Amino acid sequence: MARVFVTGGTGFVGRAVVGALRSHGFTVRCLVRRGSEHHLRGMGAIERVEGDVRVRAGLDQEMAGCDAVIHLVGIIRERPHATFEQIHVQGTRNVVDAARAAGIRRLLHMSALGTRPGARSRYHQTKWAAEEAVRASGLAWTIFRPSIIYGRGDGFVTLLARMLRRSAFVPVIGTGRNRLQPVPVEHVAEAFARALTLPATEKQVYDVVGPRPVTMLELLDLVARALGRTRARPVHVPVGFVRAVARVLHVMPGFPVTPDQLLMLEEDNVADPGPFYATFGLQPVDPAEGIARMLA
Repeated sequence: MARVFVTGGTGFVGRAVVGALRSHGFTVRCLVRRGSEHHLRGMGAIERVEGDVRVRAGLDQEMAGCDAVIHLVGIIRERPHATFEQIHVQGTRNVVDAARAAGIRRLLHMSALGTRPGARSRYHQTKWAAEEAVRASGLAWTIFRPSIIYGRGDGFVTLLARMLRRSAFVPVIGTGRNRLQPVPVEHVAEAFARALTLPATEKQVYDVVGPRPVTMLELLDLVARALGRTRARPVHVPVGFVRAVARVLHVMPGFPVTPDQLLMLEEDNVADPGPFYATFGLQPVDPAEGIARMLA
């Protein structure tokens, strides 16, 4: 039975990936930061080792005996001791170096849709640098670039639902016409598990998206209908105003958006879903159906 080393296993996507791996018969070993062990409660028989991708020392010993690495660690917002450069770039380089030292040949890496050279946001810039480290690793790599991932316990659709349960009026930055392509977390997790048994996925990059794009305004309506309401009532807030306030207040933990996130919000986050679903043999789920099921 193959043993898979997982970083980021305590996160929203990570817990789903761990579950998918176990359902496929893999033995799972999770790298767990001190203090986050409780996030894996109820996950069953999982090997756990304490560590941090920011610390290279000992990482290869923790990977010893594993056949593959799934690297999921990422952040959407920086903190003083957890910057994009530290987590996305140096953390990925540490994982790659440790995998090579441990004699592991297979690496699956979580990136993000919109990652590209010359990206506007630092988030995407550092994700690109991480991808470059993976491509240059000499390992049998596969890179996944998801759009918004939704499911119970996520940090986006769940937040929208919480806001709509309180009020039909929801603040929307800008026009709300920017497009995204939500994908169910179950499909993301299943793709990671299946990739380990599909040699054709080696040295490939996959855009991980749902079957169709939706605007932010349409997404709000989908969530509202799933909650039994006719539609949401957006309150548009000018981008310029939010940007000016965010420059000053984004360092406060409770402030909802950073200047870097605003740059990403101004871009569409869409791609062709065909290759992803065809490669991994998954049945697309329309976002209206998926979100209704999630919030039922």
